[in-house]
Amino acid sequence: MASTQKGVSDTGYLSIKELFILCLSHWHWFVISLVICMGVAVYKIVTTEPSYTRTADVYIKMSYQKTSDFGLLQELEGFNYKGSFINEIGIFQSRDLMTKVARRLKLDMNYSVDDRFRKATIYGSSLPVEVIMTDIPESKAALMTLSLASDGKVKLTDFVCGDMVSSDVVKGNLGDTISTPLGRVAVLPSSFYAAGDEQEIYVRKIPMLSAGAMYSGKLSVEQQDEYSDILTLTVSDVSIKRADDVLNTLIDVYNEEWIKDKNQNTINTNIFINERLGLIEQELGNVESDISSFKSQNLMSDVETAASISLAQVSAANEAIKELNDQIYMAEYIRNYITNEANKFQVLPANAGLSNASISGQIATYNQELLERNSLVSHSSTSNPLVIEMDASLDALRQALVRSIDNELVALNTQVQTQKNTRGQATSQIASSPNQARYLLSVERQQKVKESLYLFLLQKREENELSQAFTAYSTRVINVPGGSTVPTAPVKTNILLVAFAIGLAIPIILIFLIESTVSVVRGRKDLEGLTVPFVGEVPLAYERKRLPWARKKQDTATFIAVKENHRDVINEAFRVVRANLEFMLEREQQSHVVMVTSINVSSGKTFTCYNLAAALAIKGKRVLTIDLDLRKASLSAYINSPKKGISDFLAGSVTDVKDIIYPTKEGARFDFIPVGKIAPNPSELLYSDSLTEVLAELRKDYDYIFLDCPPVEVVADASIINRHADLTLFVIRAYLLEKEMLSEIENFYTQNKYKRLTLLLNGTDSKSGLHKYRYGYGYGNYKYGSREKKKK
Repeated sequence: MASTQKGVSDTGYLSIKELFILCLSHWHWFVISLVICMGVAVYKIVTTEPSYTRTADVYIKMSYQKTSDFGLLQELEGFNYKGSFINEIGIFQSRDLMTKVARRLKLDMNYSVDDRFRKATIYGSSLPVEVIMTDIPESKAALMTLSLASDGKVKLTDFVCGDMVSSDVVKGNLGDTISTPLGRVAVLPSSFYAAGDEQEIYVRKIPMLSAGAMYSGKLSVEQQDEYSDILTLTVSDVSIKRADDVLNTLIDVYNEEWIKDKNQNTINTNIFINERLGLIEQELGNVESDISSFKSQNLMSDVETAASISLAQVSAANEAIKELNDQIYMAEYIRNYITNEANKFQVLPANAGLSNASISGQIATYNQELLERNSLVSHSSTSNPLVIEMDASLDALRQALVRSIDNELVALNTQVQTQKNTRGQATSQIASSPNQARYLLSVERQQKVKESLYLFLLQKREENELSQAFTAYSTRVINVPGGSTVPTAPVKTNILLVAFAIGLAIPIILIFLIESTVSVVRGRKDLEGLTVPFVGEVPLAYERKRLPWARKKQDTATFIAVKENHRDVINEAFRVVRANLEFMLEREQQSHVVMVTSINVSSGKTFTCYNLAAALAIKGKRVLTIDLDLRKASLSAYINSPKKGISDFLAGSVTDVKDIIYPTKEGARFDFIPVGKIAPNPSELLYSDSLTEVLAELRKDYDYIFLDCPPVEVVADASIINRHADLTLFVIRAYLLEKEMLSEIENFYTQNKYKRLTLLLNGTDSKSGLHKYRYGYGYGNYKYGSREKKKK
């Protein structure tokens, strides 16, 4: 059994050529599919509102420097900015920035009117009114219909907001705030409203965040090339004016946000300076009060004339110590400021009076990176990988700055000690000066220090105010928003091409699936795995239903297909089968008994038996057909089912076989033995010796005897009759026999269950181009039918 199964395989695959032939035979499917798909494409084109693409080119000033003569706080003024180009692209595309644009342009409100095949958006000069839904929050969506009359009256209806749906009709005047199911709604005339305008407008409100996200998705930002500082902003919209407004407003909002970020540095510096001014002003007032009180108490005027030389030295030393103390004071303040955890993400006072250029540079670098970090956090979050990386860099900068300040403090203290030693030497020379004079000099020295620091901070405050007032934008528009007025979407050519491709693909896929999922024998190709001899195939004599689910048992009409002088496809098919059958039978034997059977009911064995016998009779052979299907008697119906037949002879009610032989209208050489009376015990009758005797007698008078038998899988009659046959003709009906049954037929042959088993394929589709090429002999290619017509 295993070896038998191995010889049977499903070879019903489809090659490209076969699929092409099948497609040609189903050309009408392609016509229908193309008409539907192209119709859908045209509908899509005419119902889709055209979209336009607008672009603007913006130059980003990535490195802008400005020098200042105002001292050591130059870097604090914000004139040195170096940013990442990728970050700027991300800022332009951020939903937060676009939401601000949407809020400014009121992009959450959409207005449309009926067009021929679609609703057309109106905006700008085409929009006569503006609707404000006062009681609808930004986070909600709403719909309504507004009818504007020529006399300025408005009618509102079809309200929708969430689960609330209302068809109430609310009327009012243009410019009024109207109470509606959506709350208060103000309908205001736009700057383009003209008296007499009359329109029905569909008003749609979407959440503001959704509007920002929608236009952020429509925006594309690209760098012109790798080394360029120019960005190309592109946005698509159904309104050209709205797209231009979005680009212009986006650039404005970006500049405003940039200025806001840059001025934050100056604002923090001003706060610091104002705090220090208040403290120094208070300390300076206390020193002046002490000097005045001391001179009043000790009746002192001016002591500068005493010991002028020594005082000059002391004065020089004091001046140096004053400057050094300023440096120490500011260094300690900055160190305390940077080590304070509360100021971790606050900019440092840059122009703080330190003479060390290295520390000033470190402060400038630290402030720059901190500003970039704060800007990035404002548009993303502290969990952004870039923010985490920048925080680590800032920590390293803080540690380096603290070490530099510590080193500077050591150096400054050393210098102060040196100056104090010099001053001490000078002071010792004034041994005769009163203690009051020394005290007064000390107090006056403090006064000068406070006055110098106070004036210094006032100057820095003015400088910061000026830098804030003159901060320039970081962008410059190279090309204002513009573009072609030809719609960029929908792309009609692409849609039609895709529809055309889909229209072709759908029938191909359907045909492939239909053919690939058929589990029945379709033709000769499916029988190639069998080792059973193949005698030929007979095409359908009538049109077959194409779809597999429609391929049910067909009505086997009782008609004679083979006729003399007929040259159509089915006649030629039976002639081929006749020739092959004659070749397979032994030449030396004068008479041949051919048993015709099948596995399935309605396989066409009766039709095949009768017409094959007719084909041999036309050739001049003496042919007898015996209907041994004693239960159904299908073959007997071809001669109107005579009342006496083979069952009567086998039962003994008829003694002479010649009494049950009937001639057919096909000619004198073609005789017929019907069933006759339907017997209740057909198997017993077929087992009788009478059948053996009558067949032996009939062999003397006929060249071919055809036995029409029941299907082998239905009753045991075929096995009983087979002992009398010289050859078993097994009829397989195309599109009826399941492929899994082919292994059973192979077993019949290998086990020699039926004598000289041969196969005949019946019912192949001769009208299908595929089956002509794939399974059949191509009878139609020779146009036998046309010859027949010519003869007629």
